[in-house]
Amino acid sequence: MLENIFDNAEQRMKKSLELLRHELAGIRAGRASPGLIEHLEVNYYGTPMPLNQLATISAPEPRMLVVQAWDRNAVSAIEKALRTSDLGLNPSTDGQLIRISLPPLTEERRKSLVKLVREHVEETKVAIRNVRRDALSDLKDLLRNKQIGEDDERRAEERLQELTNRYIVEAEKIGKQKEHDILEV
Repeated sequence: MLENIFDNAEQRMKKSLELLRHELAGIRAGRASPGLIEHLEVNYYGTPMPLNQLATISAPEPRMLVVQAWDRNAVSAIEKALRTSDLGLNPSTDGQLIRISLPPLTEERRKSLVKLVREHVEETKVAIRNVRRDALSDLKDLLRNKQIGEDDERRAEERLQELTNRYIVEAEKIGKQKEHDILEV
Protein backbone atom coordinates (compact mmCIF):
# COMPACT_ATOMS: atom_id res chain seq x y z
CA MET A 1 0.00 0.00 0.00
CA LEU A 2 2.59 2.55 1.10
CA GLU A 3 5.07 1.30 -1.50
CA ASN A 4 2.50 1.90 -4.24
CA ILE A 5 2.11 5.49 -3.08
CA PHE A 6 5.89 6.01 -3.05
CA ASP A 7 6.41 4.32 -6.43
CA ASN A 8 3.66 6.41 -8.01
CA ALA A 9 5.03 9.63 -6.50
CA GLU A 10 8.59 8.85 -7.58
CA GLN A 11 7.52 8.04 -11.13
CA ARG A 12 5.57 11.28 -11.41
CA MET A 13 8.55 13.25 -10.04
CA LYS A 14 10.85 11.56 -12.58
CA LYS A 15 8.44 12.56 -15.36
CA SER A 16 8.58 16.16 -14.13
CA LEU A 17 12.39 16.10 -14.38
CA GLU A 18 12.25 14.57 -17.87
CA LEU A 19 9.85 17.28 -18.96
CA LEU A 20 12.23 19.90 -17.56
CA ARG A 21 15.16 18.39 -19.50
CA HIS A 22 13.04 18.36 -22.65
CA GLU A 23 11.97 21.99 -22.21
CA LEU A 24 15.52 23.14 -21.48
CA ALA A 25 16.84 21.33 -24.56
CA GLY A 26 14.74 23.73 -26.63
CA ILE A 27 16.39 26.78 -25.06
CA ARG A 28 19.39 27.93 -26.99
CA ALA A 29 22.73 27.95 -25.23
CA GLY A 30 26.03 29.12 -26.70
CA ARG A 31 26.45 26.07 -28.95
CA ALA A 32 24.23 24.70 -31.69
CA SER A 33 22.22 21.70 -30.58
CA PRO A 34 19.74 19.65 -32.61
CA GLY A 35 17.47 19.69 -29.55
CA LEU A 36 16.94 23.39 -30.21
CA ILE A 37 14.74 22.76 -33.25
CA GLU A 38 13.87 19.05 -33.35
CA HIS A 39 10.40 19.50 -31.85
CA LEU A 40 9.51 22.54 -33.94
CA GLU A 41 6.07 22.07 -35.54
CA VAL A 42 6.18 21.97 -39.36
CA ASN A 43 2.93 22.23 -41.34
CA TYR A 44 3.46 19.35 -43.78
CA TYR A 45 0.58 18.83 -46.21
CA GLY A 46 -1.82 20.44 -43.74
CA THR A 47 -0.68 18.29 -40.81
CA PRO A 48 1.53 19.70 -38.03
CA MET A 49 4.51 17.39 -37.49
CA PRO A 50 7.68 17.67 -35.37
CA LEU A 51 10.73 18.55 -37.46
CA ASN A 52 12.61 15.42 -36.34
CA GLN A 53 9.98 13.29 -38.13
CA LEU A 54 10.62 15.04 -41.45
CA ALA A 55 14.38 15.49 -41.52
CA THR A 56 17.78 14.66 -40.06
CA ILE A 57 19.22 17.41 -37.86
CA SER A 58 22.94 17.68 -37.18
CA ALA A 59 25.40 20.18 -35.74
CA PRO A 60 28.58 19.96 -37.86
CA GLU A 61 30.02 23.15 -36.32
CA PRO A 62 29.51 24.82 -32.92
CA ARG A 63 27.42 27.64 -34.43
CA MET A 64 25.66 25.83 -37.27
CA LEU A 65 22.79 23.37 -37.63
CA VAL A 66 22.13 21.42 -40.81
CA VAL A 67 18.68 20.05 -41.59
CA GLN A 68 18.41 17.45 -44.34
CA ALA A 69 14.81 16.83 -45.37
CA TRP A 70 13.86 13.28 -46.33
CA ASP A 71 11.27 14.58 -48.78
CA ARG A 72 12.23 17.31 -51.24
CA ASN A 73 8.69 18.72 -51.02
CA ALA A 74 9.07 19.34 -47.27
CA VAL A 75 12.04 21.73 -47.61
CA SER A 76 9.96 24.89 -48.08
CA ALA A 77 7.61 23.97 -45.20
CA ILE A 78 10.59 23.31 -42.91
CA GLU A 79 12.23 26.58 -43.91
CA LYS A 80 8.99 28.49 -43.25
CA ALA A 81 8.61 26.86 -39.81
CA LEU A 82 12.20 27.81 -38.94
CA ARG A 83 11.70 31.43 -40.03
CA THR A 84 8.41 31.89 -38.17
CA SER A 85 9.63 30.28 -34.92
CA ASP A 86 10.41 32.55 -31.99
CA LEU A 87 14.05 31.41 -32.07
CA GLY A 88 15.14 34.22 -34.43
CA LEU A 89 16.69 31.85 -36.98
CA ASN A 90 17.54 32.72 -40.58
CA PRO A 91 17.89 29.48 -42.56
CA SER A 92 19.48 29.26 -46.00
CA THR A 93 18.50 26.49 -48.40
CA ASP A 94 20.37 24.76 -51.17
CA GLY A 95 18.38 21.87 -52.58
CA GLN A 96 17.57 19.41 -49.82
CA LEU A 97 19.92 20.92 -47.21
CA ILE A 98 18.91 23.75 -44.92
CA ARG A 99 21.77 25.48 -43.14
CA ILE A 100 21.07 27.51 -40.02
CA SER A 101 23.85 29.76 -38.82
CA LEU A 102 23.36 30.72 -35.19
CA PRO A 103 24.58 34.22 -34.33
CA PRO A 104 26.28 34.70 -30.97
CA LEU A 105 23.92 35.55 -28.13
CA THR A 106 23.89 39.11 -26.82
CA GLU A 107 24.29 39.68 -23.10
CA GLU A 108 20.68 40.87 -22.85
CA ARG A 109 19.41 37.74 -24.64
CA ARG A 110 21.53 35.52 -22.36
CA LYS A 111 19.96 37.11 -19.28
CA SER A 112 16.45 36.65 -20.65
CA LEU A 113 17.22 32.98 -21.42
CA VAL A 114 18.54 32.45 -17.88
CA LYS A 115 15.31 33.98 -16.58
CA LEU A 116 13.34 31.56 -18.75
CA VAL A 117 15.38 28.62 -17.43
CA ARG A 118 14.65 29.68 -13.86
CA GLU A 119 10.93 29.87 -14.65
CA HIS A 120 10.98 26.32 -16.03
CA VAL A 121 12.87 25.07 -12.98
CA GLU A 122 10.38 26.76 -10.67
CA GLU A 123 7.44 25.22 -12.56
CA THR A 124 9.08 21.81 -12.17
CA LYS A 125 9.59 22.34 -8.44
CA VAL A 126 5.90 23.27 -8.10
CA ALA A 127 4.93 20.11 -10.03
CA ILE A 128 7.11 18.00 -7.70
CA ARG A 129 5.50 19.60 -4.66
CA ASN A 130 2.06 18.91 -6.14
CA VAL A 131 3.00 15.24 -6.43
CA ARG A 132 4.01 15.31 -2.76
CA ARG A 133 0.69 16.92 -1.86
CA ASP A 134 -1.23 14.20 -3.70
CA ALA A 135 0.78 11.46 -2.00
CA LEU A 136 0.20 13.08 1.42
CA SER A 137 -3.51 13.14 0.67
CA ASP A 138 -3.37 9.40 -0.10
CA LEU A 139 -1.56 8.82 3.21
CA LYS A 140 -4.25 10.76 5.08
CA ASP A 141 -6.92 8.60 3.42
CA LEU A 142 -5.13 5.44 4.56
CA LEU A 143 -4.94 6.81 8.10
CA ARG A 144 -8.61 7.81 8.04
CA ASN A 145 -9.58 4.32 6.85
CA LYS A 146 -7.45 2.79 9.65
CA GLN A 147 -5.23 0.96 7.13
CA ILE A 148 -2.07 2.44 8.68
CA GLY A 149 -1.22 3.83 12.09
CA GLU A 150 -0.13 7.35 12.99
CA ASP A 151 3.51 6.28 13.42
CA ASP A 152 3.52 4.69 9.96
CA GLU A 153 1.97 7.82 8.53
CA ARG A 154 4.58 10.06 10.17
CA ARG A 155 7.46 7.88 8.88
CA ALA A 156 5.89 7.84 5.41
CA GLU A 157 5.57 11.65 5.45
CA GLU A 158 9.26 11.98 6.33
CA ARG A 159 10.25 9.55 3.59
CA LEU A 160 8.07 11.42 1.11
CA GLN A 161 9.69 14.73 2.12
CA GLU A 162 13.16 13.24 1.57
CA LEU A 163 12.08 12.05 -1.88
CA THR A 164 10.67 15.49 -2.69
CA ASN A 165 13.85 17.24 -1.52
CA ARG A 166 16.00 14.90 -3.65
CA TYR A 167 14.03 15.68 -6.81
CA ILE A 168 13.92 19.41 -6.13
CA VAL A 169 17.72 19.44 -5.71
CA GLU A 170 18.04 17.50 -8.98
CA ALA A 171 15.81 20.04 -10.78
CA GLU A 172 17.94 22.89 -9.44
CA LYS A 173 21.11 21.10 -10.57
CA ILE A 174 19.71 20.67 -14.10
CA GLY A 175 18.76 24.36 -14.16
CA LYS A 176 22.18 25.52 -12.92
CA GLN A 177 23.90 23.45 -15.62
CA LYS A 178 21.73 25.01 -18.34
CA GLU A 179 22.35 28.51 -16.92
CA HIS A 180 26.09 27.79 -17.00
CA ASP A 181 25.81 26.67 -20.65
CA ILE A 182 23.89 29.82 -21.59
CA LEU A 183 26.26 32.23 -19.81
CA GLU A 184 29.37 30.52 -21.21
CA VAL A 185 30.82 32.81 -23.89
